[in-house]
Amino acid sequence: MASPIQSLIATGTKLWLDSVDPSLVRANREWGATGATSNPIIIADLVKSGQFDEELAGLLAGRGLTDEEVAWQLTDSVVRAAQEVFLPSWKATRGDDGYVSFELDPLLEDPASPLSHDQRVARYVELGRQWSEGHQNRMIKVPATPAGIDALADLAAAGVTLNVTLIFTLRQYEAARDAIWRGAQRRKSLDAFKSVYSIFISRVDVYTEANVPSLSPAAQGQVGIVGAKRMWIANQEFWSSRPTPLRQEIVFASTGTKKLSDPPWKYVAALAGSDIQTNPPATNAAIEASGLEFRRTVDEMPPADVLAEIDAKLDVQHLEEQLMREGVVKFADPQKALLKLLGDKRRSLVSRV
Repeated sequence: MASPIQSLIATGTKLWLDSVDPSLVRANREWGATGATSNPIIIADLVKSGQFDEELAGLLAGRGLTDEEVAWQLTDSVVRAAQEVFLPSWKATRGDDGYVSFELDPLLEDPASPLSHDQRVARYVELGRQWSEGHQNRMIKVPATPAGIDALADLAAAGVTLNVTLIFTLRQYEAARDAIWRGAQRRKSLDAFKSVYSIFISRVDVYTEANVPSLSPAAQGQVGIVGAKRMWIANQEFWSSRPTPLRQEIVFASTGTKKLSDPPWKYVAALAGSDIQTNPPATNAAIEASGLEFRRTVDEMPPADVLAEIDAKLDVQHLEEQLMREGVVKFADPQKALLKLLGDKRRSLVSRV
C-alpha cells in the first residue's frame, strides 16, 4: 500500500521541501521529494543549530570576509549540497524537476534601502547571473515586486532558471509570466527554458480573516485556495498555446496552515494533482503520519455561490498592497537577523581559535 506522500505524488504533484537542512533533505528525498528551496530563515536556523560551526569558523577567521559575504558563501554551500541530492531527479527528467531554489538578496527590497528602482533592477540581474552561473539544477528566486518583475526579462534572456516568489494575485502572476516569456524569446533556444511561479496561499487566508470578516463560513479560509487554482488554470491556458520542451509550472507555496483548527494538510489536499507543492518539513511529516490517501483536487472549485461571494467581497488590490508591504518586511528582516547572528557567531567562534 502506498504511503500518504506516495499517494500525493501519484496524483501528479511534484513534492519539494521548504528547507535545505541536510538531514531533512535526505529524509524527504527518501519519501519522494524531488526538489527544495532556501531562504534566510532556513539558513539562520541552520546557523543556530551549530552544525555548521566548523565551516563558519573557517569562513569567519582570517579570510577578510564580511558577515554579508559569509552569509552568501554559507548559503551557496548549503544549496549546492542539496542540489547534489536532487541532481539525479534533474537528470532523470532532463531538467524538468530536481531543482533547489536560491533566494537573491532580500535587502534589495528593504524599505530603508537607498537604491532607486532602476538600481534594484540592475542588481537583481547582476546577482541572478552571478549565483546561477555554472549550476545545472539551481533556480534563482526573484520576488514579484516592481523591481523583481522588471528584472525578469533580462534574467530569462540570459538563460537563468527562475522561481518567481511572493505572488499573491493573478495580476502579479501575469506580469511575471509575461516578462519571463518576453525574455525567453530572446534566447537562441528554448530547450533549457524553465520557470516556476510560487503562489503564497496561507497568508491570503490570514489576511481575509482579519480584513474580510463578513465572508461566510463556506468562503472564509478558501480564498487562498481559490486564487491559487485560478492562477494554475491561467498558467495551463497560457503555456498550452506556447508549448516549450520543459514545463513552466505553478509552485503552491506557503502551504503550512496558520490556523490551529485546520488540519496540517488542508492546502496540500486541496491542491493535489499537478505542478509543484513546496511544503514545510512539519507539513510533510504530518502528511506522512496521517494515513491519508490523496486524490486529484487541483481542478475542483468550490460551489458557484462561494466563488461569487469571494469575488464580491474581496478587494484584490488592497490584498496585494497589504500582503506585499508585509512580505517585503518578512523578506528583509530575516536577512538582517541572519547577519546579526553571524556577527555573534564571529565573536564566539573566533574567540575559541
